[in-house]
Amino acid sequence: MLQHVNRPSALRSIRTFPLERFYAAGRHGAAAAADEADIDAARKWLAKLDPETIPRSICDVTFSRSSGPGGQNVNKVSSKATLRVPTASLLPLLPALLRPYILSNRYHAAKNQDLVIQADDSRKQTDNVNACFRKLTELITEAGRDAVPGETSAEQSKRVEILQKAEAAGRRRMKEFQSKKKSARRGVGGGRGDD
Repeated sequence: MLQHVNRPSALRSIRTFPLERFYAAGRHGAAAAADEADIDAARKWLAKLDPETIPRSICDVTFSRSSGPGGQNVNKVSSKATLRVPTASLLPLLPALLRPYILSNRYHAAKNQDLVIQADDSRKQTDNVNACFRKLTELITEAGRDAVPGETSAEQSKRVEILQKAEAAGRRRMKEFQSKKKSARRGVGGGRGDD
């Protein structure tokens, strides 16, 4: 009597095609579950994004002494800017698709649920504050690249369709070739059990 033996999940996942696993899972699964309207809204929002999109009223900027070379300027002036953005205030302003990516970013401080961004590139406070907001904008843009799939152009879709048809035709030719080869073997020898 034959029994079905359950294989460990590690062995089952080996048999699936890599691209199936890649497209089925998604990085956070957000893009897979999103509908076209959410994706389109996120694309439009990201197209309008600039450093002034995020209101500065929800942010807290503090200054401290920066490290490194600079002589008396470093020792006397607090030019390093630290930007704290509470995620509770920021996330409602962002499209829903971007939220998991923001929360998993390296700037996210899980302890107090803030995004903490620092800049001490310049000797001027205003330049460092602007650099912090620029980094925040880049962070959101990067989350958008990860979360929102790119639009496929008509020519790209047509190219993919042509490649799929060529692959199917090649597979069909190979099957016909194998079939003819096997039938030729059967026809010439008359089979193996005829001795």
